[in-house]
Amino acid sequence: MNMKQKIEQGREYLLGTYSQVPVVFSSGEGCTLTDTEGKEYLDFVGGIAVNALGYGDKGLTKALNGVLDSGLLHCSNLYYNNQAIEAAKAICTLAGMDKVFFCNSGAEANEAALKLSRKFGHRSSPARTRVITMVDSFHGRTYGSVAATGQAKYHQNFDPLPQGFQYALFNDLGSVEALISEHTCAILVEPIQGEGGVVPATKAFLQGLRELCDKHDLLLIYDEVQCGMGRSGKPFAWQLYEVKPDVITLAKALAGGVPCGAMLTSERASDIFSPGDHASTFGGNALAMAGVCEMTHRLSETGLCNEVSEKGAYLRSKLGQLVTKYPDTCKAVRGFGLMNGMVLSTPPREVVEACFAKGLLVLSAGSDVLRFVPPLVISKDEIDVAVTIVDEVLATLN
Repeated sequence: MNMKQKIEQGREYLLGTYSQVPVVFSSGEGCTLTDTEGKEYLDFVGGIAVNALGYGDKGLTKALNGVLDSGLLHCSNLYYNNQAIEAAKAICTLAGMDKVFFCNSGAEANEAALKLSRKFGHRSSPARTRVITMVDSFHGRTYGSVAATGQAKYHQNFDPLPQGFQYALFNDLGSVEALISEHTCAILVEPIQGEGGVVPATKAFLQGLRELCDKHDLLLIYDEVQCGMGRSGKPFAWQLYEVKPDVITLAKALAGGVPCGAMLTSERASDIFSPGDHASTFGGNALAMAGVCEMTHRLSETGLCNEVSEKGAYLRSKLGQLVTKYPDTCKAVRGFGLMNGMVLSTPPREVVEACFAKGLLVLSAGSDVLRFVPPLVISKDEIDVAVTIVDEVLATLN
């Protein structure tokens, strides 16, 4: 069966929830993916910021094979397992938090945080149930997380959505403060908006949110699903800003590519849930936990984060040269570490498709941003190759 036939079979049996690119990948090595016909692609998508260690990483493979060899892929959370205990200690220590709840995705992690914030609000009389999130935010596709997402296009045709969410302007502290009332229980924010266009928060904005939460007894929740786990150049984005939240949600790169999510809590938020309040059948399974242990090891005991900062600065400098070279098409470059975006005056899809044809995987963010979230192990030589391809594509648009 050739690749075209495989794609046709996929279209026949897979529900059409994705606008999939017509390619079938069969293997990967380092930062390169290979399709079933042998064509190679340099990957600056990384499974959308998931495959932080690239493909075929020896450390991650060893960790996962250790679990496979043990035969204990899954153990109910009615019992403990060694990997979950080790992963919990490692991730809490690395993040400077106190407790963790493991699940399977970013949307699930945010659902857990929303439930936690509502139970926190029910400690008051009358109960406080409203959560403030940001315009252009993205928190997931489940009903609670999509209601928290401050983008109307994700709400369309799915009403009635869960109630109790208000949307403030990102990086506008006054708009947040204006929404706080006796009904507010939490503020949920991405330190670096991903899907909304790779837009970093200012330190003053996050510091202001921290002060508002302290003043009004609110939980401050950071959604670090995309910007966490070394992506910003620090293990966690809050460490980049030095403004600590009460709750952090994680997923994507958390287990190096194995499905995994987590909600981390500080001491202030660690005694809100009781047994039976929340659960996840597969959360904390041994395979994912082995991935978490390997990722935390790499972020804490190697120079990976320093390399991310250095290579991210190098990438932004190269992209900045394209902004200078093509001022009518490229407007700005923004981001931290290896989470970067280039603002375009042309639809990103056209550039994405042209780069794909040349063997480079990139993606869009928001309505006008070309997004670069490669594996954290990307090399400067590979950055040069990617930027050269983008340069060639932009030249055809001018």
